[in-house]
Amino acid sequence: MSTVKQIFSADTTLEFMRSSCRGTMVEYLGIEFTELGPNYLVARMPVDHRTIQPLGLLHGGASVALAETLGSMAGWCCVNRTTHEVLGIEINANHINGMRSGYVYGTARPVHLGRTTQVWEIIIRDEGRRMVCISRLTLAVRAKRKL
Repeated sequence: MSTVKQIFSADTTLEFMRSSCRGTMVEYLGIEFTELGPNYLVARMPVDHRTIQPLGLLHGGASVALAETLGSMAGWCCVNRTTHEVLGIEINANHINGMRSGYVYGTARPVHLGRTTQVWEIIIRDEGRRMVCISRLTLAVRAKRKL
């Protein structure tokens, strides 16, 4: 029987993530963290007036914003937040299917959790589990700088 390794800090909760995003673009886009597993993080985002492009389809940039939000938050919760931070250094996305309404659900899972870099895969699906976008995010892990 295999066990799944717990990758997130012990103090990581959905409420911590939600409170960290108040007053940010994450809140404006309606992104909500919905599930925290031992090695994955899930959030949902509405497909509405905030996240569509002029043709009425989910904007690719909104999908990328969801992907970067998920990967960055997950990565931040894998380090000692009092001494370290994570910063996005590269993201790519392949848009597979369009959407006009409803919610998309993104799931972030680690590909690599190193001392100086992290790589996350984020898969975004619609409510019927159809893939909408797949993304990969690379984060730099660095010691916090004193102000």
